[in-house]
Amino acid sequence: MTSPVATCPVCGRPGMPTVYRDPAHPIDMACPEGHQWRPAGAPGWAPSASPAIVAGHHDDDVASTQPLDVHKDGRNWRIGTARDIAWLAGHTTQGLAITTAIPEVFDAYATFHPPEGVGVDAHEQAVVRELAARTPEQPWWLGYLDTGAHDVVFPRVPRVSLYWGWPYVLVEAGPEQALTWRTGHMRGDGPLPDLFFPADHSWLVSALWDDTWTDVGGSAAVIAGLQRNPLVSARRVRPDEDACPPGLTRD
Repeated sequence: MTSPVATCPVCGRPGMPTVYRDPAHPIDMACPEGHQWRPAGAPGWAPSASPAIVAGHHDDDVASTQPLDVHKDGRNWRIGTARDIAWLAGHTTQGLAITTAIPEVFDAYATFHPPEGVGVDAHEQAVVRELAARTPEQPWWLGYLDTGAHDVVFPRVPRVSLYWGWPYVLVEAGPEQALTWRTGHMRGDGPLPDLFFPADHSWLVSALWDDTWTDVGGSAAVIAGLQRNPLVSARRVRPDEDACPPGLTRD
């Protein structure tokens, strides 16, 4: 069920906080239609959300800290809970640096996006290949941000809360599912989740709601592999510098 604070007063669609644009300014909200407003009680929002479960948009969603299985593609998949993102929730920062999306626990950081002339599908397949090649076989957690305008694969399951109270569907799956379970996200027509990481937390990929690129933290080898791939425009960044890649803008 959508919080009244997060509901657009114009169109009624769910909104997301945009505080990370400028931490010196009050928290504003924006919906997928582009309407912006400042909700009453905005100072009560935390700069980084606590690892709590939040219900989805349906009345029969039940917030729970217990694992839940859902059925797809002939098998069951586990829906994540607050415990599965406790290492991440509350450990990011405000501002424009990459640590807004990625906690400062990795050896190296980068941003990436499709190079000019490279299709989204080819780009995202290359990203997953590079990550899989440097990750021992294990489950991957896939997170789909519920913007109200994009597919979250399992629309009737409880969400987890990350960043500024943003609701994500989190499911334990793998690289194949990351490339096949949906088409279309905030950055184009590709399939990738908005956030994903392996069970051992050795890297994290996350694209924030109004960014036109994706952030990643991991080992130096993971970042170097992405940088070398001609289908990936990856740029290494320091944890304290503006993450926006040259030539791109925040929406």
